[in-house]
Amino acid sequence: MRWIRSYGVALLAAALLLGGCKVGRFFIYNFAGTNDYKKFPARPLQAPAQPATYPAAPVERGPRSITWQGKEQGFDAFLERHKTVAFVVIHRDTVVYERYFKGYDERHMHTSFSMAKSVVGMLVGCAIDDGLIQGVDQPVTDFIPELAPNGFDKVTVEHLLQMTGGLKFNESYSNPFGDAAKFYYGRRMYRYMAKMKLAHPPGTRFEYQSGSTQLLGWVLERALRMHHDPRTVTAYLEDKLWAPLGMRNSGSWSIDRKKGGIEKFFCCINATALDYAKLGSLYLHAGNWQGRQLVPAEWVATSTRPDTSQGGVPYYRHQWWLPSPDGDFMAHGLLGQYVYVNPSKELVIVRLGTKEGGFEWGGLLHQLAEAWR
Repeated sequence: MRWIRSYGVALLAAALLLGGCKVGRFFIYNFAGTNDYKKFPARPLQAPAQPATYPAAPVERGPRSITWQGKEQGFDAFLERHKTVAFVVIHRDTVVYERYFKGYDERHMHTSFSMAKSVVGMLVGCAIDDGLIQGVDQPVTDFIPELAPNGFDKVTVEHLLQMTGGLKFNESYSNPFGDAAKFYYGRRMYRYMAKMKLAHPPGTRFEYQSGSTQLLGWVLERALRMHHDPRTVTAYLEDKLWAPLGMRNSGSWSIDRKKGGIEKFFCCINATALDYAKLGSLYLHAGNWQGRQLVPAEWVATSTRPDTSQGGVPYYRHQWWLPSPDGDFMAHGLLGQYVYVNPSKELVIVRLGTKEGGFEWGGLLHQLAEAWR
């Protein structure tokens, strides 16, 4: 046992000594958590002077009970038992069910994790509509020529959107030397991205990789710069979506370093449950919010419709998950963050949590929506 204790002491010492690097931060923070927005520098997303609010239904509608593992139980107790901190149901743009647990309330900021990927997908559609990007078939190297020597001249914007770019990328967050942990905890994102390589030809297979979304964000950043637009991608999000949607609260987007940093595009938008819901409501209404088209309707339709060509899969499209053949779609983040949208039922459901809670929420959200009356 002595060698185990010695190893633990050495590991702790290494973590303390390496506190300024990504491996040190990995051991100090010990895996991702829902308050990670407090650990990293961020760019602000300002709430508009006149925010919009969802009306509340005069009579609450929502699940009262659920049968789980053969036992019927109250739905509120079920949510709390399974590590939920916020659960909101929006029906026809009205809050019909709203619950918070563990000290949370409607003003409590919560990190998105990979739900941010769906927001990046929204912004790509906006950028194409604005003429910043020619289209999904444009090569990534038109924006990031330094990746050409690594074979990225054959990788298109569509490949990155579809997670079919063929990137060599280790998605594990539990490995301190893996790519995902490096991107999450590291402070040299530009350097990491510039060194990315391909593992196989693009357009041949689907492989979920945070590196694909990070490169998409870099494309957005470069597209703005190429058109002499001084805005950061965070500012672009604020102008295109955050302010027009009338977000109720200010939010932020975490960056890798305070000075000269870049957004962690694959994760790390920080917002409240009801403001996440507005992103779902926007897509529920085909990109239109209160009469204003914020995201092209055709882009929304394309992004939520399966396409299995060029290595694509039926359950993922343009940074959105497609949990069933019924036309529903969702943003999904680590530890059980969900924005679920069911157009046929006119429903948006947001679930935020500190853990998944022992099962896959996507299927449950689909079942709840299908049972809606």
